Amino acid sequence: MQGTVSCWKKPIILGRHAYGDVYKNCEIKTSCAGKAELVFTGEDGTEIRKTIMDMKGPGILQGIHNLDNSIESFARCCFTYALDQKVSVWFGAKDTISKTYDGNFKAIFQEVYDKEFKAKFEEAGIEYFYTLIDDCVARIMKDEGGLMWACKNYDGDVMSDMVASACGSLAMMTSVLVSPDGKYEFEASHGTVQKHYYRYQKGERTSTNPVALIFAWTGALAKRAELDETPELLDFAKKLGLSVQQDEAFNVYIKKPASKGYEHLPTVILQGHLDMVCEKTKESNHNFDTDPIELIIDGDHIKGNNTVVGITDDYLTFSAHNAVHLVPVITFNLRHVDICMTYLSTFS
Repeated sequence: MQGTVSCWKKPIILGRHAYGDVYKNCEIKTSCAGKAELVFTGEDGTEIRKTIMDMKGPGILQGIHNLDNSIESFARCCFTYALDQKVSVWFGAKDTISKTYDGNFKAIFQEVYDKEFKAKFEEAGIEYFYTLIDDCVARIMKDEGGLMWACKNYDGDVMSDMVASACGSLAMMTSVLVSPDGKYEFEASHGTVQKHYYRYQKGERTSTNPVALIFAWTGALAKRAELDETPELLDFAKKLGLSVQQDEAFNVYIKKPASKGYEHLPTVILQGHLDMVCEKTKESNHNFDTDPIELIIDGDHIKGNNTVVGITDDYLTFSAHNAVHLVPVITFNLRHVDICMTYLSTFS
């Protein structure tokens, strides 16, 4: 995909802490003047009380929290994944202002790194670097990439969208969930496929992109191969890495380079479609939202009963068509010219 930040040459991995902060907040809207306090009551009865503000009129309050063990787990996940990918880790927070809250993140990250990962990082030739979040943003815009950017929950939410959009498309972003003990889950991120399908049924646009699922699968296969020590599977996953582009009309282009000796020959274009086009004759009472496609046999052809059923029109043909496309992609001993698989959207 053609990105918009010219200096980015390598992938940028966003490590987002998926717990606490504003996503687990407690909010109050006040209707008059008064004293706002932050109160903690320990299970042993100890009370800590601090005044937030003597409010001179109506206003709003927000309380957020996080847990030491969750922050420790996040740090281990970031360092573990960075070691797996052989990339350095940047972490940014705002401890100059939030000396206790963000300062705790900074201190825990440094402690986990020093005790558990420093020697491993040095051996791998990578490093851990902390700076303020605003400085981190400025640095990332001038760096070539090839690193993990660790962020607190909200920062990661915002910055992952920024990086994905600058790289070409939010819909192309994939997600890897990493547990502290080294378990991995690969998925296409940005909302659930189920929610997007409901929007699709209403005729609304969604950010779901099947190409992101391809990269989620190849990442998962490569990790499975590493865990099972099956180099054949790892080789398969690496060879499946494809060049992908998406235009403004949401059409997707997947390219696979020609086999050696076939580079000079013309490109072969394989065409498919991303969406179902629901069309029927005036005589048909077919309801595309509830009724299955009724197929009829006409000589050597299968047709829809007064409804469309063709390469642009239904999921059945879409699936079969795409299966044919995958043959040269997953069959590595099949010699071929440059291949461009185009998948056209109904929005184009």
